[in-house]
Amino acid sequence: MSELNKEVIDLVWGRRTGNGVSDTVFCRWTQGFVFSETEPTALEQFQGGPCAVIAAVQAFLLKNVLFNCENSNWRECSEEERKAVLCNTLSEILETACFNKSESYSLVTWSKEKVSEDNASISDSHPESSHHTMDEEPSALAAEELGFERFHTIIHKRTLKTVGEMKEAILDLYDTWRNKFGVLLFLYSVILTKGIGNVKNEIEDSAEPLIDPVYGHGSQSLTNLLLTGYAVSNVWDGDRECSGMKLQGIHNQATVGFLTLMESLRYCKVGSFLKSPKLPIWILGSETHLTVFFAKEMLLVAPESPSEQARRVFQTFDPEDNGFIPDTLLEDVMKALDLVSEPEYVNLMKSKLDPEGLGIILLGTFLQEFFPDQNSVIPDSFPVYHYNGLKQSNHNEKVMYVEGTALVLGFEDPMVRTDDTPIKRCLQTKWPYIELLWTTDRSPSLN
Repeated sequence: MSELNKEVIDLVWGRRTGNGVSDTVFCRWTQGFVFSETEPTALEQFQGGPCAVIAAVQAFLLKNVLFNCENSNWRECSEEERKAVLCNTLSEILETACFNKSESYSLVTWSKEKVSEDNASISDSHPESSHHTMDEEPSALAAEELGFERFHTIIHKRTLKTVGEMKEAILDLYDTWRNKFGVLLFLYSVILTKGIGNVKNEIEDSAEPLIDPVYGHGSQSLTNLLLTGYAVSNVWDGDRECSGMKLQGIHNQATVGFLTLMESLRYCKVGSFLKSPKLPIWILGSETHLTVFFAKEMLLVAPESPSEQARRVFQTFDPEDNGFIPDTLLEDVMKALDLVSEPEYVNLMKSKLDPEGLGIILLGTFLQEFFPDQNSVIPDSFPVYHYNGLKQSNHNEKVMYVEGTALVLGFEDPMVRTDDTPIKRCLQTKWPYIELLWTTDRSPSLN
């Protein structure tokens, strides 16, 4: 095993402390990018674990299908169209991950010499094994024969100098991405394109592996790397300081967004760069799984209104999401929003916004004073879709998009209240008064 492969293993899987557990987790990650038989543009996930990669690829794949394809029926796709859209998606994610756009790209594939040696050793039982080329999968090696250790001895890194070369190579490797180990080979390609050192510098705790060695779930750093090109561990906007330690967050508006059920439980707060992406596609995180929520309505990601901007700026001064700030911060908030911030006027506003002298300014009171009666650009209702790659989490165990209608209201109206499901609680972190009506008997599962 090369030193490079050992560095990748330590970064992805952590230092192995025992046998068996890691092999079990590893096996759950050994799958390719396989399309559903019942939904031509949906990827299937066979077991729990690789959703961090599969959901991210699915989200960008939907971006290309919904907004970049000329096909009017986005749910119908020929084999050639699927090949093109998957390879374009993988290329796009690799391009995003490249730390310096002038540097080269890395693709992790099968090593011709090593595969030949391994196949020769079992050629009696698999006579077809002698026909493999460098980039073909060593299919002669059965799953139980090609374990964790052996897999890492028969892969190698290919370097591509230009975007064009990288895209052409990814297209040539289409069968590799679709076959067993395709997900891992692509994950390793992203990491080596980004650079192991660069990934370590961005992860908050470099000793924490990208894949949990016990449960096999991808970390937030891994999700962020695939979504934004940066392996930071947090989901808030910008960097923060805590006890003198710099905690890195998201620095630019993401193309595809991220929402999490953990925010509804107040474990974290997703910043606007992930919560308000460029396109109406969001990865949804539960305690154990990642799915995708999407729509075609571009008004969902229209530029924020002045009141939405004011809410976002106010909340940056309220990192614990209390719904209020100390009145001593009012002047800073008003300056950040280019409001009149002369000391006399600020003191006048303090008296008006905090008539009881409690020393706090409420978010609602602040917005009502400075940004009254501003209507949202979001339509009252719009079609939405949800994707879950696990068969067992889908109706009739068939991976298909679940279609529904979303209603976004400006106030709580008990007459249209629908349910209280995990997916609704997750989406309420973005749209507090959203209601969902699904075409299926039950709401789609986040797990």
